[in-house]
Amino acid sequence: MTAARLGPMSNAPTSVSISAETACRFVLGRQGLWPGRRAIGKGGARAAMTTMEQLQLDPLVIVARSHDLALHSRVIGYESAFFDLLTYGERGFFDWGGWLAVRPMRELPYWRNLMQRQRARPKMRRIVDEHGVALGALRNLLRERGTLSNRDFEAGDRRAIDSYRGRKDSSLALYYLWLVGDAMTHHREGFERVYAPADAVAPPELLVPAADADTDRFMMRKAVAFAGIGRPGPLSRSLARTVTKDEERALERELVGSGVLVDVEVEGWPGRHFMTSDDLAVVRGLERGRVPRAWAPLETTTEEEVTLLSPLDPAVSRQRATALFGFDYVWEIYKKQELVQYGRYTMPILWGDGLVGRIDLRTDRRTRTLVVNGAWLEDKTLARSTDFLDALRAGMLRMLTFLGADRVDASAVKTVPVRRAITSLNSKRRSPLR
Repeated sequence: MTAARLGPMSNAPTSVSISAETACRFVLGRQGLWPGRRAIGKGGARAAMTTMEQLQLDPLVIVARSHDLALHSRVIGYESAFFDLLTYGERGFFDWGGWLAVRPMRELPYWRNLMQRQRARPKMRRIVDEHGVALGALRNLLRERGTLSNRDFEAGDRRAIDSYRGRKDSSLALYYLWLVGDAMTHHREGFERVYAPADAVAPPELLVPAADADTDRFMMRKAVAFAGIGRPGPLSRSLARTVTKDEERALERELVGSGVLVDVEVEGWPGRHFMTSDDLAVVRGLERGRVPRAWAPLETTTEEEVTLLSPLDPAVSRQRATALFGFDYVWEIYKKQELVQYGRYTMPILWGDGLVGRIDLRTDRRTRTLVVNGAWLEDKTLARSTDFLDALRAGMLRMLTFLGADRVDASAVKTVPVRRAITSLNSKRRSPLR
């Protein structure tokens, strides 16, 4: 494997103007969500994880893990085992960062540069000053044992903790070694990381950090590609170093001038936005009403079947959902109960090219039931739309199949046609799912 590179971008146009509808469809399509699922099986999961640019991870399992829900939204026949196999079995991807996400392994040299930059951060230097003994012991123990996890430092494992002050020290030390790149995630047990020396996980050529300038350019382009349309900043966070506003603007001008990025003017959007020049032909086609052949759905379209989006799906972060869809979305999982407006794990409903509602789900694994705590439509007249209700049934049926649920409990849904549409799936379940 070799590091991902920025392609030749010379002589590319520097600006484009598009409608708000084109922007919406492009962002959804760029993320593999519209006009329908175009990936299938394990190979499709690999393609989807690459296309997404970054797949965020989260430990909560209320319906399913957020990354599995995101891939289910994009991949026909997706199984959670695909993620573990592609990432930790075949080593096609790696996880890293305070904002925890998975990226393609071929990009590792750029991220290795960021890992090096972590060492200079004041917080990280304090860890070295205060926990140097634990760090040294953990480096040696990691090399000796091959893999380590926080579970190895529970009270019963005396041999593991004799050299330093116990579990808190060891956990912090392992996390430090992971953030600075001395260790990488070998695999996960449940959601807990099992660490290994970096050279036991990644090919040696990918462990060599990319140059600073190449890393800065790559990370800026990566941020824009992840957003579809957006800005690469704030750069101090994404580049793991202090970047002034003047330097940020100069870097943006450089990437536009060299043809890596293109200025985008979106109807009704204030401020300056960018997209990658690689996506320019797609956007121009969408503006003319042409959907890329590569985006053709393999089964149903999003008009025929709604897609239930993970709360952490990149298409529906609060700012993006408002700008793209006029949809006010907040993940309420950490709100106090009295402040929860909809539900703690409310998932946006994608129908066609818009977010038309939200549904709060929970998986009862003991009874193999998908519980619907509530469903809310942006336009209440949709409850009288046969097309929408049919699409909702299709999307819910796919979710039931993915989760291996035998039935759905929608008794809490107040909108009668929506409740009936969902409940009707119980009569169509022929046999328990695997």
